[in-house]
Amino acid sequence: MNLRINESIEQSIAAKQAILNDNAFLDRIGQAADMIIESLRNGGKIHFCGNGGSAADAQHLAAELSGRFYYDRPPLNAEALHCNTSYLTAVGNDYGYEHIFARLLRGTAKKGDVLIGISTSGNSKNILKAYEVCKEMGIHVISFTGMTGGAMKADSELLLNVPSTDTPRIQESHIMIGHIICELVESALFPKAQ
Repeated sequence: MNLRINESIEQSIAAKQAILNDNAFLDRIGQAADMIIESLRNGGKIHFCGNGGSAADAQHLAAELSGRFYYDRPPLNAEALHCNTSYLTAVGNDYGYEHIFARLLRGTAKKGDVLIGISTSGNSKNILKAYEVCKEMGIHVISFTGMTGGAMKADSELLLNVPSTDTPRIQESHIMIGHIICELVESALFPKAQ
């Protein structure tokens, strides 16, 4: 059992080390933070979406922005699109599950907002439908995916594709990347007095 525990930790470290060694990837993390900062400064909203574990990650990161991260400060306009279960079940039933995020964006988003789509495969149909709406409405798109980027790669302004094909290792890196972005956003918008 200890051998498997060690292997899992080593694999998680290896995925993160690969990100750390990739200067272009690190630059994209900074660009994602800048895109979010610009949107929020201009009255925009940050929308998150994902399925399963990625929905949990979406909700987690939205809460870091709308609640707080490192310190007390005003809330930021951020929301995970899957949190209203009555809406999800109604739209999923009446229109199809692939429309749940796209339909909500049409009602709650505006030009200049940012959508962060989280999918380890990069092939989630409901996120791809949401990206179509983003293109129509002028909403910026950041994708958190696994190694290939999947179908989401083509419609992403910024692709943060973790260099792994192992779902748990990808998700662990997604949270790390998301936390870095939250820290950068918080410190830029609410700098602490030195």
